[in-house]
This record gives sequence, C-alpha cells and structure tokens, in this order.
Amino acid sequence: MKVPPIVPVNQAVTRSVIRAIHRVIFRAILRAVIVGLISLSLCSCNQQTAQQVAKRHQIVATRPQTKAVNVTHQYVCQIRARHHVKIHPHVKGYLNEILVTSGQGVKAGDLMFKVLPNHFQAKLDALTADATIAELELDDAQVQNADKTASTPDLALRKAKLDKAKAHLAVELEFTMVKAPFDGTIDRLLHSRGSLVEKGETLTTLSDNSLIRAYFNVPETRYLEYMTEMKQHKEDLKVELLLPNGDKFEHSGTIGAIDAGFNTQTGNIGFSADFPNPDGRLRHGQAGYALIHLVLRNALVIPQRATFEILDKRYVYVVDNEHVLHRREIDVEHEVDDIFVIRKGLKLDDRIVLEGIRNVSDGEQVDEDAKEAD
Repeated sequence: MKVPPIVPVNQAVTRSVIRAIHRVIFRAILRAVIVGLISLSLCSCNQQTAQQVAKRHQIVATRPQTKAVNVTHQYVCQIRARHHVKIHPHVKGYLNEILVTSGQGVKAGDLMFKVLPNHFQAKLDALTADATIAELELDDAQVQNADKTASTPDLALRKAKLDKAKAHLAVELEFTMVKAPFDGTIDRLLHSRGSLVEKGETLTTLSDNSLIRAYFNVPETRYLEYMTEMKQHKEDLKVELLLPNGDKFEHSGTIGAIDAGFNTQTGNIGFSADFPNPDGRLRHGQAGYALIHLVLRNALVIPQRATFEILDKRYVYVVDNEHVLHRREIDVEHEVDDIFVIRKGLKLDDRIVLEGIRNVSDGEQVDEDAKEAD
C-alpha cells in the first residue's frame, strides 16, 4: 500500500490564497465590464435622445386669409361682325355695271351692281312703250275732259293704267339693281364686269364691323359662377379681348348673349361678348382670346408655396396644438399670381406650414417659429 505524498502545510496555504485572489480579480473584472457596458448603453441612449431633439425641424406657420381677389378666365374665341351677309343678284343675267371695289365702305341703299337679264331689254322696251301709250291716253283724256267730251271715270281709268305701267317698269328695273342692305365694308369681288351670273349666285359679301362679337364656350361650373356675379355685382364682371399678337384690344366689352342650352357632348355653353370697333381695326373671321374678369369677395386664400403636390392632388401640412404635422388635401378653386383660392379643405383658424415644408413629413413633431408669417 502506497502512502500519498505529504504536502507541506505552507504550500497548500499558498495555493488556496492564489485561488482566492483569482476569484477576487475575476469578480472585479466582471464588475468592471458590466459597469462599462451599462455606461456605454446610457451614453448611446443619451446620444439618441440628443439626436432626436436635434432632428426636430424648425418651421414657420401661417393661417389662411380672406380677401377680395381679381380672377381672370381666358377662352379661345372667334370674332364675327355684327352683320355679315352674302350679296346675290335677283335675276339671272350679265353683270352690266360694278359700282364698288373690294374694301370699300358703303351706306345702306347704295347701288353696288347692275345686272342685265338676257331677255330683259325686250321686256323693258315693251313696258316702256306701255307706259308711253298710257301717258298719251291720259293726256288725251285730260284734253277731252277739259272740253267736256270725256267723263271723269274714263279719266281715272286711264290714270290708273299709266300708274300700273310705271309700277311694272319700276319693279323690273329694281330687279336689275343690287343695293347695300346696311352700312358696311365690301369684301372681295367674285365676278368681273360682263360675267354671266345666276340668280342667287354670290357676288361679294358685306360686313358691318362697327360692332364685333366674340363667340366662346364656357364650362358649366364657370357659367354658374358668372350668373351669380352678374346677378349680384354685374359692374364687377368685365370682358376684354386679347389679340393673337399679344396686344389687348383698346375697347372693353360686355356679355351680349348666352345660348339657350348646353352642348351635351362637351358640357359647355356658348357666350358672346360685344365690343365697339369704331375704327374698324377688327374684321370678321379673326380669332383671339376673351378675358373675363370678376371679383371674388371674401375668398379664402393661402400662399402657393405653402402647398405641395402628390399624384395631381394638392396638400398642405396642418400644425396641431402639439406641434404635430398632419397632411391634408385641399381643393383649389383659382390660381392667382402667387396665391391659391381655396374651395374646401381649410378654415380660417387652421395653421399651416409655410417655410420648411420640404424638410418635414406627416406625423412629425416640429419646432415652430414664435413669429407667425403674415
């Protein structure tokens, strides 16, 4: 039987002391590591909190306002003369005389053309002869009446016969003359002297440009708006004419007529505006733009830069009492200069983001400038 070696007492004590020291050192290291991790965690939390505070965006808010706004609507229009007619001969025949030139101004009743029908001369000679015979018979009857050889009824009969012959002659002569039906300007002459023209064939056109009319189409929503304005404040509804070269016509106009019904395919209704044209600057057939100006009273307006657009819809950021932003859709009625006229979506007491709108998002809490924008 082996006897285990005897370890000296001092050596055993030394080992126990070393193990105890190791445990103390390990616990100290572990404690230090835990404390370090906790400190790092606290620092990280503090940094995140500081970053969150630093990330609060500064914004400037404003409120909607009510004011009178001048609104202009533009419509493509066709310009027409007050009177514009085609000139036709009453009978078929040769164009015997042309008494006007293209672009010439004429007065109502002025003689413009004479047409000689190919059978007219013989008929005219016969009617002239009838009138001459009737006149001779009347002269003879008057002589006999003076001599008491002719009765009064016979004298009256012969006078009536003369009047009838003259009337027939006057009618035939009138058919050969083409006169101006109203004051106006002659258009291009379509035939030359000596041409054979048919009854009803166009010789030229005549236009009265002293007053011109601009015809344009208005959508139903605008029509209702104009009707309300004309009923309540007709003096505020003004019409101007913008010419193709960008100039405004010097004379303002008035709404002249409105069609009886809407076009069911387009949803529009026809308007016409009358413009004085004393110097004849405008001519029949021109094109331009009708500008309708009206005043919107107590319109709710906001700056355009306080809005943003997503998929053809326009929004604003509304700031609540906790300085949290809420995205809200708005309905814009009119766009005027740098403001929007709001139909719905906002109230007077709403606060909306004006400056800093590009840096914020829906649901974000922000720092609001103490001074509200005007």
